[in-house]
Amino acid sequence: MANLAAARENMVESQVRTADVTDIRIQDAMRDIDRAAFVPAAKAYLAYADMEVEYAPGRWLLKPRDVAKLLQELRPMPEERVLAIAAPYAAAVLEHMGLSVTRQEDPTAAVSGTYDLIVCEGAVGRAPAAWTAALASGGRLGLVERDGPVGKACVYMRADDGLGRRQIFDSTPPVLAGLEAQHGFAF
Repeated sequence: MANLAAARENMVESQVRTADVTDIRIQDAMRDIDRAAFVPAAKAYLAYADMEVEYAPGRWLLKPRDVAKLLQELRPMPEERVLAIAAPYAAAVLEHMGLSVTRQEDPTAAVSGTYDLIVCEGAVGRAPAAWTAALASGGRLGLVERDGPVGKACVYMRADDGLGRRQIFDSTPPVLAGLEAQHGFAF
């Protein structure tokens, strides 16, 4: 059996730090949390690889680099309220950093309450309106929007005067069932 602690350290050193993830809290959390615990035992050897790993039917963990970059862009602060949608590993990292996390495994389920951060580890066609509506003032939503071969990791931010969106990097996780892009007929 491979030494998973060494694999975890190598993941942080070769995938996370080299991708300009400089938040020590994220690096430390990723060093401490056993990513293999979030995937089936038969896939534990893939947990630290530079790839998305299916942890349940139709659900994937983001690549270590992608989840670290996304979390860094969200700028999590202790005591913030977080909703983690189909994001068990991201939830664990944020909890390790002192945030209060509500987990919602079904990405199509209704969202109730308001949150300072919302994060999703699977791709969606476009951020659901219910997710952006659940952002508190100053709240941030981090996800991957994908409508084609390459998706874009995006951060949405709620301000008193509206909602802003910016793209931060390319990413290719599979799209979550029920959240595919909806295309209409056009002339």
